[in-house]
Amino acid sequence: MSISEDTQPNLAIADIGGVSPPPPLLFYGTLFLFVLMIITLVGSIIAFREILRPGQQQRVVNMLPFMEAFLPSRPDPGDTLPTPMSSGDMDRVSDTLLSISISTPLPTMLPEEIVPTPIPTSQEEATLQKSATPSPATTPTMRPSVAPSVIPTQIAVLNSAPAIPTSGRMYGFRHEQQTWNNCGPASITIALSYYGWPEDQEFARRIFRPDREDKNVTPDEMVAFVNAETNIRALWRMGGDLDTLRLLIANEFPVIIGTGYMPEGYDWLGHYQTVVGFDPGSFYIYDSFIGTGENGEGYARPVAEVDREWQHFNRRFIVLYPPDREAQLLSLLGDLADPMAAATAAFETAQQEARTNPRNGFAWFNMGTSLVALGQYQQAALAFDQARQVNLPWRMLWYQFGPYEAYYNIGRYGDVMALVQSNLNNGGQYVEETFYWQGMVYAAQGQTADARNAFRRALSINPNTAFAQEALNRLG
Repeated sequence: MSISEDTQPNLAIADIGGVSPPPPLLFYGTLFLFVLMIITLVGSIIAFREILRPGQQQRVVNMLPFMEAFLPSRPDPGDTLPTPMSSGDMDRVSDTLLSISISTPLPTMLPEEIVPTPIPTSQEEATLQKSATPSPATTPTMRPSVAPSVIPTQIAVLNSAPAIPTSGRMYGFRHEQQTWNNCGPASITIALSYYGWPEDQEFARRIFRPDREDKNVTPDEMVAFVNAETNIRALWRMGGDLDTLRLLIANEFPVIIGTGYMPEGYDWLGHYQTVVGFDPGSFYIYDSFIGTGENGEGYARPVAEVDREWQHFNRRFIVLYPPDREAQLLSLLGDLADPMAAATAAFETAQQEARTNPRNGFAWFNMGTSLVALGQYQQAALAFDQARQVNLPWRMLWYQFGPYEAYYNIGRYGDVMALVQSNLNNGGQYVEETFYWQGMVYAAQGQTADARNAFRRALSINPNTAFAQEALNRLG
């Protein structure tokens, strides 16, 4: 007798009814389709992240919300601008900046440095030495029937301030719900609609922002658009205050303000708003992002909130007016009618706010912006140094370019390039001024080929950028 070493149970094989395995073609065809589906899915995600532009990505997310999980990472909401390369004795600098007076000669707080070639501007005004940004110009397609007027630099101050009512309201605006990145064109269209302007925001966008990804429209561009494309006139100033807004609305002058903005679910953004009314506790806003409020009378915003958010942009404002009301507007503006006086007022306001709260980065930044407008680049650079020591939103240089101009003009090219790189890492590749200032540094350092490429990049974003074209032309 043999002993079996088979330890496995002796199970009967079930009858499977004669079913044969699937044909090889079907099996491998199914496997191929499965692999193809995986490759297509992965490829679609890569294309979504790496090929589509931000506006296109957003349209996909609007249709397929789950795709938001695959968006490229953004800076943390708490991220800020990079700190200055050399801060020095910041306490001494702070004390000096808080004590200087614009009405007296400003002290020299930096060693004498070589000043580069002055920056070109496309709109040269005898009354304004240099603006906080280069002055872009547009290529008009229509001409106004009334020639643009020149704002005089010396304005007689009224013996008494005009009376301001407790409330005021303007009617007759047509709302425009902004498209992608289009608050500037939408807001100027809303303001112009008060005077019967028939075009929509797309008309302005084609001039302001030929590239839909362009992140910003400057006040210079908006004023140039109104003065070139319509029979209405416009001007902008920094250093406004709440009574200025009330006075303009009470006298039926449409006014747009630049504000810092953080709607629910969003990081800090720059935003334009059209002010249409006020009462003791509120301003009423036509907001191209949020809407027009109850019954279309304006979105009510508490006075303190408006002022706090307006501070983020040095309380700059754009006023639209018929040519035959220019003298009245200038009288109402008083000292603010003079751009240099407005910059001085903005500096003094920011200086006082920095004294009150030295950790307010916007106050220091506004001091720098005002000093750039006054041509005081060394002091402006120090104010920007202070601003960069405290928290400022990482998108700040999408909208305001004073630090570039200040650092460039005193030869601090390393700081210019550090800010350029920070901006490029955070969406600034769609801001033409980023490449313009990069090109200016390359040109100053003799890197002509790199400078030429940078200016061309600026022009690829907006071919109407006259200051970039002028800089490119100078290179030959």
